[in-house]
Amino acid sequence: MSEHIVAIVAGREVTEKEFQEFTARIPEQQQAYIQTPEGRRQALTQYTNYFLFEKLGEDKGYDQSEEFKAIMKNARVELLSQYSLTEEVKDITATREECQAFYEANKGQFEKGPQATAKHILTDTEEEIHKIRKEIEDGVKTFAQAAQEYSKCPSKAQGGNLGTFGRGQMVPEFDRAVFEGEVGKLIGPVKTTFGYHLIHIDSLEQGSVASFEEVYPKIMQQLINEKQNEKYMALRQGLIEKYGLEFKE
Repeated sequence: MSEHIVAIVAGREVTEKEFQEFTARIPEQQQAYIQTPEGRRQALTQYTNYFLFEKLGEDKGYDQSEEFKAIMKNARVELLSQYSLTEEVKDITATREECQAFYEANKGQFEKGPQATAKHILTDTEEEIHKIRKEIEDGVKTFAQAAQEYSKCPSKAQGGNLGTFGRGQMVPEFDRAVFEGEVGKLIGPVKTTFGYHLIHIDSLEQGSVASFEEVYPKIMQQLINEKQNEKYMALRQGLIEKYGLEFKE
């Protein structure tokens, strides 16, 4: 079955497969745009431009110039060097047992500090917070309803929900109120540089050690990187002994 041709440029057929290989090298943040008709057309234009100007260079003999040959020589050195190293280390991996052993020997690296999940209402004045607090305590409004109506913080759209955060991520006054507060209770007014807060703590977790499953991918990558670096150093030393290296400075 013949491959789908997406363009013919300077007498050369450009296939969908090679075009897809080209777009795969485009930065990730641009990939969504490439999937649109406009983005695809722009990428295809860019790709076919290469062949147009390649043909120009051949016709004018630019590829025979000493400067171009020097560029190609340097590019070959860099690309073949990178490719050779990639091929030498590509099969290196780490077993689950090795990762587990590393985890057990280095648990201190995987400690998680205290975590809190909370929501808040932010106002300009202390009087407003007292008024809002009373409405919530009297059952006139839920915390989420009050946040949506009164809060100045963008979190009002989520009913004041700030999600989960660690100690030290919030301004000091807010941080102390949360991590020294009581789950399920209304706290405030709490004054910060932003204004006055009414806080509700949904949950508090003390410091703990991340489970092995949580950090397994991270450990795996770390061990692979270490093994690859060891292989690189050993390879380099072997190549020096085989081919020679002498610094003249």
